[in-house]
Amino acid sequence: MSAGRGPSGVARRAIRTTLCACGAFYVCLYGLDRPVAATYALFAVVSMAALSRIPGTGGQRAAVLVRTLPAVWLLLTAGTFLAVRTWTAVAGMLVIGFAIAFVAAAGPRAAGAAPGLQLLYILPCFPPYAPDTLDQRLGGATFGLILLILAEKFILPEPRGTTYRELAAGAAGTAARFAAELGRPPYALPAAEVEAARRTGESLRPLHVEEAERPAGPGLRDRALAHTGLGARTLLGRLVILPPPPPGEPPLRTAQQLLETVGRTAAETGALLAGTGRATAEADALRRLREEVREAAARESQPVPEVRGRRRAALLEVADAAVAFATAAELAVRGRRAPLPPGTDSGRFWYAGRHAPRLWWHRLAAHAGPRSVHFQNAVRISLALAAARTLAGVESLPHGFWAMLAVLSLTRTTVSQTKATVRQALAGTLLGALLAAGVLALVGGHTTVYAVILPLVMLVAFTVGPVRGVGWAQGMFTLVVSFVFAQLAPVTWRLAGVRLMDVIIGSMVGVVFGLLAWPRGAQAELHRAVALLLAREAETVEATTAAVVAGRRDTDPDDRALQLALSLAESAYAQRQIEPRAPVAGAPDWQAAMITGHHVLWGSRRLLARAGPDLGPGNGERLSGRADGVAARMRGAAQHAATIPSADGSRGAGAAAVEPAAGAGECGDAAQVPEVVAPSEFFAAQAWLDSLTLDVERVLAPYRAPDPAGADPADSTGSTDSTGSTGSTGATGAAAPRPPRSA
Repeated sequence: MSAGRGPSGVARRAIRTTLCACGAFYVCLYGLDRPVAATYALFAVVSMAALSRIPGTGGQRAAVLVRTLPAVWLLLTAGTFLAVRTWTAVAGMLVIGFAIAFVAAAGPRAAGAAPGLQLLYILPCFPPYAPDTLDQRLGGATFGLILLILAEKFILPEPRGTTYRELAAGAAGTAARFAAELGRPPYALPAAEVEAARRTGESLRPLHVEEAERPAGPGLRDRALAHTGLGARTLLGRLVILPPPPPGEPPLRTAQQLLETVGRTAAETGALLAGTGRATAEADALRRLREEVREAAARESQPVPEVRGRRRAALLEVADAAVAFATAAELAVRGRRAPLPPGTDSGRFWYAGRHAPRLWWHRLAAHAGPRSVHFQNAVRISLALAAARTLAGVESLPHGFWAMLAVLSLTRTTVSQTKATVRQALAGTLLGALLAAGVLALVGGHTTVYAVILPLVMLVAFTVGPVRGVGWAQGMFTLVVSFVFAQLAPVTWRLAGVRLMDVIIGSMVGVVFGLLAWPRGAQAELHRAVALLLAREAETVEATTAAVVAGRRDTDPDDRALQLALSLAESAYAQRQIEPRAPVAGAPDWQAAMITGHHVLWGSRRLLARAGPDLGPGNGERLSGRADGVAARMRGAAQHAATIPSADGSRGAGAAAVEPAAGAGECGDAAQVPEVVAPSEFFAAQAWLDSLTLDVERVLAPYRAPDPAGADPADSTGSTDSTGSTGSTGATGAAAPRPPRSA
C-alpha cells in the first residue's frame, strides 16, 4: 500500500491532523483567548492536511508546506481586504480562484495543495470586514501550519517508496545486460529478456510510480528525470529490435565496439542515477564513437547493401538512445551545473540551463487556452466559487463560506461525477446535521463538553471519511464544525440546519457549473487532443521524409505544433485517469499515441540535422512511399481517436476503417521491402519509419482485438506510456488535479 494511501496511511494522516488542529485551536482559544487566531489556526491545518491531497511522505509534504507559507500569507491578506464589498470579493474569487486552480498544471504537488489554498482565501473574504484582525489571522494560520509541518516531519513518518531515479537506474542495468547479450552469438535476445524489457518499461510508467515520485513538475530536474525515463524505455526498445548481423557472418569490429560502449554507458548512467558514481567518460566516448561511425559511413562508397545499411542504422539508433539517456540523466542529477556536451540536440534538451521561473512560465503558458484540461478546470471552479460567493453576499447567508467549501470539495471534472458526489454528500450532511442538532440541543452552552469530544469526533471524521466516501466525510465534518463553532460563540441546534442549507446551496452551484462548463470532463478533450496529436505526427513524418529525400538539412526545425499537441494530449490523459469511465471498447491505446509523438520528435530532429545529399529518384520514391503509408496509418488512427465510442463500443457512422485505404501496403513488415542498395541516410530514415510502424500498430491494436470485458483502454497497462513533463515538449505531464478530500 502506498505511503499516505490506504487505511494505515489515512490513520497516520488523521492522527497528525487532529493533534495539530485541536492543539493549535485550544492554545489560541483557551490559552491566549484569541478566538480569531484559533479559528484560522484550526482551518489552516484542516485545509492543508484534510482538504488538500499533497502526495508523498511526511517529509515531502512538510517541504511543500514550507514553500506554500508565503502564498498562505498573501491569500489571507488579499481575502481580508477584498471582503470590504461583495463585488470585490467576487472579483477576487474569479481571479485568485482561477490562478490557484490553474497552478495545478505545475504538477501533482501543486495540484494537491490547491484546494487547501483555495479555502485559505475563501475563509477571510467573508464578513465581517475586519482588517484590524489581520495579525491574528496570519498568526493563527502560521501557528497551525508550523505545528502541521513539524507533525508531518516527525510524527508517525511513512517510509519513502522507490524513487524514479532508482527505477531508471535499474533500467540502465537491464540495458547494459542486453548490450552484452547482443554482442555474443546468436546476437539476439532470448524471449525471457524480451519479457524483462517489457517489465522494466512497465515499472517506469507514471501510473505505476508513487504519485510523489513522478517527475511531473515544471523544474529542470523533473523535466530531465522524465526525459531520462523516456530515454531508458526507448533504449530498451531499440535493443530488443536490433537486427542481427547477416547469417554466417561475424559482426563488424566497429559494430561490436559501438555496442560495447553502449553497454558501458548504460552501466555508468545507472551508477550516476543511483548515486554510486559521478563519471561520464563512457558517455563522452560513445558520443565520439557515434560521430566516427557516421563519418565513416559518409566516406564509404555509396550506395551500400540493405542488410549492412539497416544494421548500421539500427545500431546508430541504439547509440542515439543511449546518448540521450545519459544526457538526460546527467541533467536530472546535476541540474543547471550540467552543461550540454558539444553536438547535443539543443531542441531536445531545450530546458538545460534554464532558471525555474522561465520553466514555470513555459509550463503555464502552454496550458493557457480552452483546449487544456487544466484551463477548463480552473474556469469551472473559479466561476462556481464566484457564483457561490455572490449568493452568499446577496442573500447574507450565515456561515456562507460553508457553501463555498461545498463547491470546492464536491465539484468534480465531469457533471455525472459531480451529481453522484452531491447525492452522497447531501445524504451524509443530512444525517450529520440531525445528529449535530441533537447534541447541540442536549449539551447547550457547556463548551467543556464540546472541547472534550471534538478531538475524538475529528479523529473519526478524518479516518472514516477518506475510506468510506464523501457521504461519511460530509456527515462527520458537519459534527466537527458544529462543535468548533459551539466553542467560539453561543449556538443553538439551528446551527446544524444552517450547515445543511449551505451545503445544499453549494452543491447546486457545483452541479450547475459542472453542467455548463465542459460537462464531459477530459473524455471529449482526450479524444480531440490525441486525434490532433496523431495528425501532427503524420504531417511531421511526411515533411521530414520529404526533406531527407531532397537532401535538405535543418538544424532547428519548427516543430512547435507537434510539441503543443503532445503536451495537451498528455495533460488530458492524466486527468482522464481520475475520472469515472463507463465500460466501453474500441478506444485507441492513448499511451502508444503519445510515446509515438516523442519518437516522431526525436527522430525528425536527428534526421533533419544530418540530411543530404538527395537520395535519387528510385530510393526517394521507396522512402516516400513508406512514409506515406506510416502517415496514412496515423491519420486513420486519428479518425478513430476523434470518435468517442458509445457504451456498446460502436464507433458511429463517421468512424474510419482500421486499415487506411491510401498507402497502407507501404507500411507493412520491414521484411517485405525489396532488397535495395542506397545511401546511409536512406537506411537511417527507414529505421525511424520501422519504429514508428510498430508504434502505430500499438495505437491501433485495441481496434483489432478489443478487450472482451469492454474495458476502456485508458485503464490498460500496455507497454507504452507518456512520461509526463518530458524534454521534448517540456510542457506537460503534470498530473491532473485530483478531487480534494471532502470536508
